[in-house]
Amino acid sequence: MLINIDVPDLERATAFYTRALGLTVGRRFGRDGVELLGAQARVYLLVKDAGSVPAPGAAARDYRRHWTAVHLDVVVADLEAALRRAQDAGATLEQPVQERNWGRMANLADPFGHGFCILQFSASGYDAIAD
Repeated sequence: MLINIDVPDLERATAFYTRALGLTVGRRFGRDGVELLGAQARVYLLVKDAGSVPAPGAAARDYRRHWTAVHLDVVVADLEAALRRAQDAGATLEQPVQERNWGRMANLADPFGHGFCILQFSASGYDAIAD
């Protein structure tokens, strides 16, 4: 599985994701793409202009805060440190740290309107809620 993230500004996005999530640059694809390494799946930042249409009949890309049914969950060992790193890189905290049966999480948005969560699992993790 690969993760593709549409962004309007490749250099700004590269700086954000490397600083916020500790990813490293792999390959570059001219001015239109960067491969990021260090996650369980490769992450590709792809330049797509605001206002461009991703598929026939779809809404145009809008890089203000938007909702999508698919988002990233980033699992970390130290939630507070990861949250500070993400905010220092330019993430917006949308919901503060929440305690769950399976661990803790915070909801954020990247500078391009994409929502993501930072999770820190308890010892039992999702087993705490599994049937």
